[in-house]
Amino acid sequence: MDFVYTTEANNLPEGKVSWESPSNIALVKYWGKKREQLPANPSISFTLNNCKTTTSLSYSVSNNLSFEVYVDGKREEGFEPKIKTFFERISPYSSFINNYKFRIDTSNSFPHSSGIASSASGLSALALCICSIEQNINSEFEGELFLNKASFLARLGSGSACRSLFPKMASWGKHSELKNSSDVIGSPYDDIHPVFATYQDTILLVDKGQKQVSSTVGHGLMHQHPFAETRFKQANNSLSKLKSALKTGDLVTFNKIVETEALTLHAMMMSSDPYFLLVRPNTIAIIEKVWEFRAEHQLNLTITLDAGANVHLLYPKAEKHAALDFIKSELVVFCENGAYICDKVGLGPKQLGL
Repeated sequence: MDFVYTTEANNLPEGKVSWESPSNIALVKYWGKKREQLPANPSISFTLNNCKTTTSLSYSVSNNLSFEVYVDGKREEGFEPKIKTFFERISPYSSFINNYKFRIDTSNSFPHSSGIASSASGLSALALCICSIEQNINSEFEGELFLNKASFLARLGSGSACRSLFPKMASWGKHSELKNSSDVIGSPYDDIHPVFATYQDTILLVDKGQKQVSSTVGHGLMHQHPFAETRFKQANNSLSKLKSALKTGDLVTFNKIVETEALTLHAMMMSSDPYFLLVRPNTIAIIEKVWEFRAEHQLNLTITLDAGANVHLLYPKAEKHAALDFIKSELVVFCENGAYICDKVGLGPKQLGL
């Protein structure tokens, strides 16, 4: 895919653009990558609704690329090396950025280090802002081309970010059974039963501290992992099975695959070199409580995990009342300061007025 677009510096506009973009939670996990931010296996995710990043990008013409990052109105130089890397990666595909000075103002609707993928929401929002500038330069840059390039650029910042561009569900990574699947961009996934369009996600905040290992380091450990090839094969098989369950509304199969994927992700971290144990005793306590409650009440509460201790509790909207009662009576005791976040499947990013 050729996303290269250049223009003469004297045609460059100035101004400000703002986007909000959601995080996402993977059901089939991406863990391990190849060169240039390409996935070692395909993944599929729910796009969230409430957990999102709002980013405003002010841009003025300059002889050289420069930028400053502000989080909740405060200059945060600690975030700037990651943004610098992002700009370096996207420069061949959006060369006009080299003629700009940027001010990046960003904020999250969720706490930092809460186990929600802020890199996915943050870098997808920034990629959308960059593409909006390109659209101001070239009015024909719109529609599917705009969205695909935003996903392409977002991936260069954070792999999972390329899935945040689409409503409800998205896939990323080439898979023989997924039409239009790609390693270089995320793809909308809409062959789903109506039950999944309104699925709920309550994030139980077991540990709000910084992760022991960054995702970049964790992905890198898969290069020499003794079980890597088996894991990549498992992910492909999981996606094949999940595809059928998503179409038919088979919640029993959905639960099994999603939980297997979550536990396998942590098994890979526990068996890497060096190894990491990111779950906490309260993580395990929540999982066991959920399994007991599900068996006793014949409900469809499902756990999944990212690379951390916090638990995402997934369930159909029809079971929301029972699930929240259970959370309040049985699970908040295992959350740090009783904290949890209620979210649900959402409709993707939105451009904001100035």
